[in-house]
Amino acid sequence: MATSRGLSRSPYFDASHGFAADPDDELPRILSRPRDQDEETNYGPSTRYLVATVLLPFAVGYYLGYLYRTINALISGTLVSEFGLSAADLGVLTASLFLTFAAIQLPLGALLDRFGPRRVQAALLSIAAIGAAVFAHAHTLAGLILGRALIGVGVAGALMAGLKALVLWFPAERIALANGWLIMLGALGAVTATAPAEFIVAEIGWRGLFLILSILSAIAALLILRVVPERPACRQGEATAPGMSIRVIYQDARFWQIAPLSATTIGSAWALQSLWTGPWLAEVEGLPRHDVVMHLLLMAIGLSAYALILGTTGDRLRRRGVSLSATFGFATGLAMLAQLALILRWPIPAWLPWIAIAGIGAGTVLSYAIVTELFPKSASGRANGALNLLHIGAAFAVQVGIGFVVNLWPTEEGRHPAIAYQTALGIVLALQAVAFLWFARPTRHAACARHLTAHPIHTLAAALGVPAAVAVPYLKAREDWRFRQAIAQGQMSSWRSAALASMMTAAAISSLLLIPVSTTTGTAHAELTSPENAGAMAAQVLLGLAAAHSSTAH
Repeated sequence: MATSRGLSRSPYFDASHGFAADPDDELPRILSRPRDQDEETNYGPSTRYLVATVLLPFAVGYYLGYLYRTINALISGTLVSEFGLSAADLGVLTASLFLTFAAIQLPLGALLDRFGPRRVQAALLSIAAIGAAVFAHAHTLAGLILGRALIGVGVAGALMAGLKALVLWFPAERIALANGWLIMLGALGAVTATAPAEFIVAEIGWRGLFLILSILSAIAALLILRVVPERPACRQGEATAPGMSIRVIYQDARFWQIAPLSATTIGSAWALQSLWTGPWLAEVEGLPRHDVVMHLLLMAIGLSAYALILGTTGDRLRRRGVSLSATFGFATGLAMLAQLALILRWPIPAWLPWIAIAGIGAGTVLSYAIVTELFPKSASGRANGALNLLHIGAAFAVQVGIGFVVNLWPTEEGRHPAIAYQTALGIVLALQAVAFLWFARPTRHAACARHLTAHPIHTLAAALGVPAAVAVPYLKAREDWRFRQAIAQGQMSSWRSAALASMMTAAAISSLLLIPVSTTTGTAHAELTSPENAGAMAAQVLLGLAAAHSSTAH
């Protein structure tokens, strides 16, 4: 349609402005052209089908990824005693997963956009299976690092592939809720990495546990290849979206509005839960092994519950006019308050603040949904990968950094003093506070529209309460609606004219049939019934009706 094509060529929507119109976006169903039978079959699967073939298989992969990520918090004591590791060695070993995890994020986003999440996730989980087998057979620190590094590569797409699949298959207005279910189900891996894994380790040892994980990873790869449908290739622009590069994403001011806060809070939560929570509970709180495992279990349950709560709450609050950014800011503020309670040793149960800290690790439910709205759907893999790189980089830095800070204090009776952990966590909290102030600064919305304030998209975006990029489909729909409305009005006018003409013709014929026949004079009767006079009378009636219609119209 002319209006839509003109909009897509508008310079206001060039990718360099950050407001690029997504060629894959469609108008609302009622305004779009009719679809044929094949299109309805390919693009209209039921929610139950999507849950069974898309959400659950990728949730299994994310479940394994979370279990791999957090298992070291449980077996760290065993590894230290068996291999003679220091706090710094333990930090480097655990963080090696995050290092390789981060290194693959940028190419991973491009691979997901090009080849689809099904193939990429299956290949990566196969690498995770190999890494778990290497870790199980390692007898040196180098072997452990190699195995965990391979695991990091293998689970690098556990979340990103699931998010990409949800963006491709689920309705846009349900992405936050679908993200919440994905992360909630995946976070059960953190639950498994506590008491259930403790039982398995007690029975068959940590090496046997990793052999089981290796087998499960291979099975998950086969499951995804078998069950997950391949995305049809007929949608234009979805595979590559060459105009939206990683460089464009990293140059977008709106991305950097949320990225620092998301990276520092979520990355820190991942680093703490996957390693340093156990040593804190044992050395600072002085809890025995059983209580440490129970606290880790509560944190994992809290993480899983937070994922669903944040997704559901964000979805419902958004319907009432509260943005996802506001919900995310509140959640991060709560986690920062919990860290402050730990540092200052407030007289509250230790599990309470740790649950809040673990819960913000599920903040990706909101931050990924926010970032997805800033860029075209076909670039969602690269956009989420760009953000996830910062998450993983922050987790790596926090895990290694805490280890080196804690090592600055000498051990006392085999334990580091509480002040060492408090100082390390205080540094992390200070970085989060700076990022929060950057996120909450009053001018955060001004830069987006500074150069394009005259374009009508900003007025529409303000009326809808959404970013300008999100308002593009609404503007397209409104323009298309106006175009179709003009056509409908023209057709209505034409049908009205045709109806009036039909009425005039019917009235003329009726008048001929109702004219009284004079019987007084044969001549008069002949004049009245002659074809010429009858035609003249009909013409006079038609002219009179036309004049009446013209006066009414004017």
